[in-house]
Amino acid sequence: MAEQRERLRPDLEVILKRIEPGSRALDVGCGDGALMAALVEEKRVDARGIEIDGELVERCVARGLSVVQGDADRDLGFYPDGAFDYAILSQTLQTAARPDHMLGELLRVGRRAFVSFPNFAYWRMRRALLVRGRMPVTRHLPVSWYETANIHHVTVRDFEELARDLGIAIERRWFFTREQAIANPGANWRAEYALFEVTR
Repeated sequence: MAEQRERLRPDLEVILKRIEPGSRALDVGCGDGALMAALVEEKRVDARGIEIDGELVERCVARGLSVVQGDADRDLGFYPDGAFDYAILSQTLQTAARPDHMLGELLRVGRRAFVSFPNFAYWRMRRALLVRGRMPVTRHLPVSWYETANIHHVTVRDFEELARDLGIAIERRWFFTREQAIANPGANWRAEYALFEVTR
């Protein structure tokens, strides 16, 4: 009996389904490599990764994945134009020094990109700020404000406006709350996190 793979977060499952078999993908901030492993095993994708955390890089390499340690804010510049069919930035945009530059780099090295991020306009976050007057701690933002790597608090509406300002086309969008997909209407306040597929 075949071994069942680890369950991916819903946005990663969507990305896995959308990427064409045999294509080339760069996973920026690839974490423990769960998505990359699924892409390699199920889609025969030539998957590469870049990750800032040395311990996570070691875990990826131990799984046989092609991952380098690096800071995406600086090191994406070393990749040539159009080197990949897809660039993936999962739950990392809010940690980038310049999210606008990061989006440009993703679409320079990849023909299309998948970008997911926690939605800081989610109603539970709004309520926490309104009622308690403190930065919220949630399942997707599990640490206090002074410990977090998040330096840019982005909302669904912010991302859509940034894409428009940069001339980036939004091909598809998905929204999730409590690990379940939700419909688009009212996503700016209803979605816990969002995923966008974008192109130039």
